[in-house]
Amino acid sequence: MSSTYTKLIVGWVALAGLLVLGFRLNPIDYAVENIQHEFSWASIVPSDKLEWTDCYSAHQCARLNVPLNYSEPEGEKAAIALTRYPAAVPADSPLYRGPVLFNPGGPGGSGVDMIALAGSALAVMVGPEFDIIGFDPRGVSHSTPRVSFFETNMERNAWGNPSLTDLNSSSDALGRFWARAQVYNRFAAERGSYQHINTDNTARDMLQIVRAHGREKLQYWGISYGSVLGAVFASMFPDKVERIVIDGVVDAENYFDALWSNNLLDTDKALQAFFDGCVAAGPEACAFHAPTPEAIFKNLTTLFKSIQTRPIPVHGPPGGSRLIDYDLLRRLVLATLYWPYSLFSPVAALLAALARGDEALPILLPIPTFECPNDPAEHQFDNVADSQVAIICNDGRAVPSGFDEAEKHYQMMAKTSSWGSILASVRIMCSGWPEDTPKRHFQGPVTGNTSFPLLIIGNTADPITPLQNAKKMSKAFTGSVVLTQDCPGHTSLAGASPCTWGYIREYFLNGTLPDNDIVCPVLGSLFPNPGASGLQENEQTVFSAARRDMFNFEAFETVQSSARRSMTNFLL
Repeated sequence: MSSTYTKLIVGWVALAGLLVLGFRLNPIDYAVENIQHEFSWASIVPSDKLEWTDCYSAHQCARLNVPLNYSEPEGEKAAIALTRYPAAVPADSPLYRGPVLFNPGGPGGSGVDMIALAGSALAVMVGPEFDIIGFDPRGVSHSTPRVSFFETNMERNAWGNPSLTDLNSSSDALGRFWARAQVYNRFAAERGSYQHINTDNTARDMLQIVRAHGREKLQYWGISYGSVLGAVFASMFPDKVERIVIDGVVDAENYFDALWSNNLLDTDKALQAFFDGCVAAGPEACAFHAPTPEAIFKNLTTLFKSIQTRPIPVHGPPGGSRLIDYDLLRRLVLATLYWPYSLFSPVAALLAALARGDEALPILLPIPTFECPNDPAEHQFDNVADSQVAIICNDGRAVPSGFDEAEKHYQMMAKTSSWGSILASVRIMCSGWPEDTPKRHFQGPVTGNTSFPLLIIGNTADPITPLQNAKKMSKAFTGSVVLTQDCPGHTSLAGASPCTWGYIREYFLNGTLPDNDIVCPVLGSLFPNPGASGLQENEQTVFSAARRDMFNFEAFETVQSSARRSMTNFLL
């Protein structure tokens, strides 16, 4: 395998932050480790007002006190961590347009890390008139209380983090996953069920953030799970909407029903884009090439079957070998569909090498490590996958704990899609989640006549939030408009579209909505020729440095604070 492909696979698969199953894939990101070593969140004392402190590079940070339980506003507090990339104009300027809050999905994605890495690039997209605000939702990363099911890192290392599994990978995969869910959820009960860690409370927190800025209406851009958060805010506070963009739309009704059964409607369309693009690109650009899409599909199916009974050892540097089995490969291929323009080529090279039985493959994933720090406080703000479980399981309706119910759901999901055997584990992960009290928090209806219409964005071949979801959501909010982006991948950030960015900027700046039938094209090639950027010469002008920075914000979202730690995510 060429050194170019080696670098691509290591770089993109090990570092790319892929949005998967409504969860963020959260690989170790050395850029995030670097910024987190630049600043200590423990140095900020939470306050009832926003008190900004210089942090990272050209950013400011704060920790805002909010009620942990809004029914007891004078009781225990949660501290919400925020990072701000300041507007280019002062707050007293007539050009200043206030804060725009971002949520990078997950649930459990760190908005703080996102803005610390790419606040300047997002300011280019949205406009220099706005403060660009990232915040960690309650329970997540730098916000406290932080969700963690384990008392110690040693206990976490022994059990591993909760993650999704292909329940068809072995005869006992379903039973093992269900049993582990019971253990994780018992840990959650022992630590406290975190019953106030849910989406409606995060929506209330966003209103507190807006008011702390001296304003009454929200400006917001949420992607993937962030679409649920934005829609919940619009439902709970319809008169507090100034601008809301929801992008890569989750079916909120299905989400609160804890089913996740409508997510895979366009997954095969995204996979078909891989097959068709590979054929069109030819063997020089697509290493997994075959003469027809049907032949590539057959070769991929054959590889899956082969590796299910004969996993492939991958040899790396000392201590750096991994085993690629059916479960990991299936999850990796599904993950690839989220970022086709950056991942199709390197993953095609990987598939070709696996099909050859090449054991000298580059390592796909960072090697898990475990350390016992002298100072446990050093890791008090680490992000872990537990927050994803807590938010999803608290938000959704109660899931029966019995194995028979889990098996029934798995069988239903397996019939809906060949990828249903992976997504079924989302609901099963909540099997046995502790229920201290009946659920009384907001679970819909998600609908409203908002003070300003929503801009809703969907891709034509989004593998996990189908375009149908965006259209369904639009019907629930008076005056809202669906902007369609014509590409595979998850959320509008999967493809480079100056058309989409232009509409987003006009919406935030002037309140201009596109017509409902607008379809935005994207730039680039799914399989660029080796050595080429994938863009035509005239496209290079539009594909600016700001675009590359903006993509990095999405690619580098992470839930870990240290490269020492293994990936803590749901899919890989």
